[in-house]
Amino acid sequence: MSEGAWQAALKARVDQVLQHFVGQETDALLEIDVDLAPMADQLHVATAHGKRLRAAFCYWGWRAAGQPDSDALVRAAAAMELVHAAAVVHDDLIDHSALRHGVPTAHMALRSATAAGPHPKAAARSLAMLVGDLLMSWAGQLFATCGLPGAYLSRARPLWAVLARELLAGECLEILHTGARPDTDASLKVIRYKTAKYTVEHPLHIGGALAGASPGLREAFSDYGLPLGEAFQLRDDLLGLFGDPERTGKANADDITAHRPTALLAHTWHNASPGARRELGQLLGSRDLDAEGLRRVREIMHTAGAPARIEHMIGERIRIAAAVLDDTSLPAEAARALADLAQMATVRHH
Repeated sequence: MSEGAWQAALKARVDQVLQHFVGQETDALLEIDVDLAPMADQLHVATAHGKRLRAAFCYWGWRAAGQPDSDALVRAAAAMELVHAAAVVHDDLIDHSALRHGVPTAHMALRSATAAGPHPKAAARSLAMLVGDLLMSWAGQLFATCGLPGAYLSRARPLWAVLARELLAGECLEILHTGARPDTDASLKVIRYKTAKYTVEHPLHIGGALAGASPGLREAFSDYGLPLGEAFQLRDDLLGLFGDPERTGKANADDITAHRPTALLAHTWHNASPGARRELGQLLGSRDLDAEGLRRVREIMHTAGAPARIEHMIGERIRIAAAVLDDTSLPAEAARALADLAQMATVRHH
């Protein structure tokens, strides 16, 4: 089966699991009170999009350990997408992002439900926070009820605590470093804990733990997953500033107006001329950044060689991940799929 065919088939299965699960859960929510409809709508929106990469990594972590295809495992893997949906809702809330996938983010969309109240914006943000909390709760619920034997689930359950701790740590570190002097090492640590681990490493480990993967295979998952997850986020940072908003579904200026601690910004800051650095310092964090200001930020970054440096870092990490696959004894189908996933995660336009 070709790369596109197997991924489309797996994505369709994950989509079906999520559609059924979210439909059941939102129906139960609406039985409590029909006034909860705006939140139910956002729960559907939050889970309707995505390439399902995290579910795919979990699935192939299972298959790489020698286990056969399993509908119950697909349900467990789909839980990874609920973690992602929760993280996205919370991240958009923290970052004050207005768009995601070209549609209003949860805290923006929910303003219509709170418009008649005394503090509509704050109330909408509160509702969005609770939507994200429920999505994270659902992830554990779907995983626990996936249908795999209890002994299998018990092997993976401790990894959920690690996932939650490290994801939260990454989010907190990003908040703590936002607005601070750009620092490459600090930015890479944020990338590793906020995105790389829960996007690639943790799903692989959870799939592998469910399958009874050996310590050596689990180590290989980390050696492959961490650089690949970092490359994924480095690509996302480049697309965030230089990509087409029609394809990314997000505003180009978000990282600059929020003064987020990206590696792209850190490399720019450390390689820019003193004058360019002063100008960049005036533009960072500006909520009034216009098209000319954004153009100037991009120009300063190109002059400093930062986009090219980030591309080099992405390439280095892809090569490291590929070398791990070459050096690890895996079932042929799993090795091909993980190689395909490395390309899908890092060679993309949105």
